[in-house]
Amino acid sequence: MNTLFLETFVAVVDCGSLAEAARRLGITPAAAAKRVRALEDELSMRLVVRSGRTVRPTASGHAVVERGREALRLIQDVRNVPHDGEVRGELRIGSIPNGITGMLPEILMACSRQHPNLFIDIAPGRPPELYGQVMEGELDGAIIVRPPFELPKTLGWQLLREEPLMLLAPKRLAGSDPHALLTTEPFIRQGPNWAARLIDDYLRAANLAPRARFELVTLDAVAVLVDRGFGVALVPDWSPPWPEGLSLARMALPLPSPPRRIGFVWLRSSPRARLIDAFLAQARMNMPVVSSLLRQETTYRPG
Repeated sequence: MNTLFLETFVAVVDCGSLAEAARRLGITPAAAAKRVRALEDELSMRLVVRSGRTVRPTASGHAVVERGREALRLIQDVRNVPHDGEVRGELRIGSIPNGITGMLPEILMACSRQHPNLFIDIAPGRPPELYGQVMEGELDGAIIVRPPFELPKTLGWQLLREEPLMLLAPKRLAGSDPHALLTTEPFIRQGPNWAARLIDDYLRAANLAPRARFELVTLDAVAVLVDRGFGVALVPDWSPPWPEGLSLARMALPLPSPPRRIGFVWLRSSPRARLIDAFLAQARMNMPVVSSLLRQETTYRPG
């Protein structure tokens, strides 16, 4: 079987379009269609159905594409056998949004300098989904928030960053008591996610029941609404960059609380363990564990 035909078929299914798959592969749509037809002839089955400009797999196509992915990955692993100790190959890494903007750039730059033949594909996502993809072998590893349960022994974990909780408030409220603000101001919740449990635990420990106004998934969105005066928020002191043009008061909390822990999780039995080790070595050197505990009230001004 010609692996180019199989690679093209998988790309067509992933893109849902011959034109987009052809663009990704650097060939013409006609060439992409010809490769898919050749694979269909070789397997004696119809693999895709066209509807206008879109393409979807048949029942047989669904079965073939999953096995095709496995075959292509195995072929890639064979090609990635190291030459004279060289780190060469491809990693598919997942990451939460703050990891992509605040942590991965430094790690990727270091990997690029140290291992020019190590290609890293980044997939964004939320912690539960990324964790599941690592467990299923769909991802080689992921930068996620530490799960609120014990990790199985089949997984490795490397802590990269610790982020204490803080109160985020509009600048005009700087100097106020954090607990008083949580009682009097509308509350903007960041969640639902694993880190939200830390926030709920703190509120219970402080015997606080703020008036929830919004619940948003991303920290950037929470910061923007706080800046616009819609309320206050309990959030981890996440790594920059932050949204531009905001002026916010960042306040230490009166009671101690566990930090949000962000790290890298991976399958110990991964066939790409050598590549993962190379990635982790650069992560450890370029992302020393940070715990930026706020000692006093500060005001955030970008730039």
